[in-house]
Formats: sequence, structure tokens, C-alpha cells
Amino acid sequence: MKRKTTRHRRSTHRNVLEVRVMSPRIAWFGFLRFVGSAFKLSLVLAAITGIGWGVWWGVRHAFHQNPDFRLQVIDLNPNPVLDELGAAAAAGIRLEESPSLFDIDVSECVSRLKALPSLTDARIERQLPGTLVIRVLPRTAKAWLATDGKPATRNPGGLLVDDKGVAFTCPERLAESVALLPVIELKANAEHPVVAGKPVTHPELDPCFLLLDSAREADPQASQWIDSIRQANAWSLELVTRQGTRATFSLGEHARQIESLRAALDHAGEKGYVLDTINLIPKYNIPVTLSTGTAPPRAVPVSPNHAAPSPDKRRARDLDSLLNRN
Repeated sequence: MKRKTTRHRRSTHRNVLEVRVMSPRIAWFGFLRFVGSAFKLSLVLAAITGIGWGVWWGVRHAFHQNPDFRLQVIDLNPNPVLDELGAAAAAGIRLEESPSLFDIDVSECVSRLKALPSLTDARIERQLPGTLVIRVLPRTAKAWLATDGKPATRNPGGLLVDDKGVAFTCPERLAESVALLPVIELKANAEHPVVAGKPVTHPELDPCFLLLDSAREADPQASQWIDSIRQANAWSLELVTRQGTRATFSLGEHARQIESLRAALDHAGEKGYVLDTINLIPKYNIPVTLSTGTAPPRAVPVSPNHAAPSPDKRRARDLDSLLNRN
């Protein structure tokens, strides 16, 4: 048998003692190394800063301070809302400072123009060397608005409503061209206030729009003889002509009622008197009253042996009988 030997194995683990010696000389050299590294870094940063400043100065000198790129012309599309000076003022462009095209914040100017209640859209482009192209899309006024029981003001600053039901204040340049538009009267409603630049949510606007649309469909010149429209109650509308005739309409069947109103107004004009009121809701036996101071002419009797009248003559006879009764 082999004899077991007991031999001590040497450990491979060694303990290392690290000693750091500090002296004034060593500290000084460490400080010098730190200063050298910091100096090199500052040189790199200074070079980058100098290059950036040089580029900025060159761009500004070549574009922003170049007199060739000063704003010289505002190219504005024809519109009834703004002229060139008004567009610059609304966009926040100070013309007295002769700004460079590159100093004008186009996005900010577009936002300012779009915020005008009388415009639906706007865009601006720079056209070198000195032209600023401005394109605006104005709202198309459909009628004046009278709210809270106050009469409409057909002057600059009065309220208008476009075909999409958005209210906006009337600019001075637009006032003359929309002076003959009819007025839509809305009762005071705290839950549906009318705010310029916002859609009108008042429940009485849509019925009035329907009647106005029917009148314009029957007669494109309806705005020339319609003065105002309002919802009188829950079941009827009232249209007032420029001669002062008050016509009562239902909430539907407007085409028939407009036709009857036009026929009655034409007939009264031919006979020389003015209607005060007319209720167009009934299809037959339409009740009317005459304006004070006008007397209806006497109806001309028709011989029973006379031939049957044509539809137009029969209609005139019926209107004559209707409007001449006491």
C-alpha cells in the first residue's frame, strides 16, 4: 500500500499593498496636467463658438441685413376685407421699420390673419428678393344679425353671418357691398350667445336660413326686397319687406308661400296700394290687411257669360277679390 503524504499546498493568493505617495512636487505636476487638459478643451470650445458666430454673422449679413431683401412689396389678392396696409397691420408687420423678409415670422403672421373673424383662411409666402405674398379667403356674408332684441347695425362693426352660420364683425371695406342684405333677428338666449368668429348655435337661425334660401331660390334678387326675418313663435316665421309688409310663414312649405307672397306684392303694386300684413300659412283665402292711408280699388265685375279666363287671369281675379274685400 502507498503511504499517504501530508504536504502543505502553497497558496496562490498574494496580498498587494498599494502605497500612494503625495508630495508638493507630485501635486504640482498633477495640477499642471489638469490645467493643460482644461486649456485644450477651452480652445476646442472657443473654435466651435467662433465658427458658429462666424456662420451666424455671415447669414445675418448676407440675408437679414442685406438691403436687397428688405420688404418692398406686399402682393395681396383682391378681397373686400383687407387692403395691403390693413393686412400688414393685422399680421403684426411694422412697415415703418422696413423689416427684412427673413425677420418676418411667417407662421405668426398667418396665425394672426386666421384669427380675424372676417377671414376663413390665410397663407403667406416669401418671394425673393423683396415681395411678401399674402393670400386671404374672406367670409361670404349672407345676412346681418340682430341679437338680444337690439336692432341690427348695417355699419362697420355690425354683426354679419356667413352661409356656414359663422358670425363675424363687418369690416369697413365690406360695409357698402353688404348694406342691402336682410337682417335675421334672434331673441336673447343665454345658452346660445352669439360670438364673432364662432358658429351661431341659436336654434332660431336655421329656420330663418331656410326661409331666406327659399326666397333666393325663387328670386335671386330677394335681398333687394326682404328687410328682415325672425321666428315669431314656435310655429311661424315673420318676413318684413322693405315696403313694411309683414308676412307670416309656417316652418315649412316655403316655396309655395314665397310664390303667393310675390304674386300678392306684384298685384298690390299694380293696383297702387301696399299690404300691411299677409298670412301665407293657409293655402286658400289668405288673410291680408292694407297699409293705413291706402284704399283698395273697387273690383271690376265679371259677366257670367264671359269666356272662362286663363289661369293667369283667374289668379289675378282671385287676388283682386282677395285684396279688395273689406
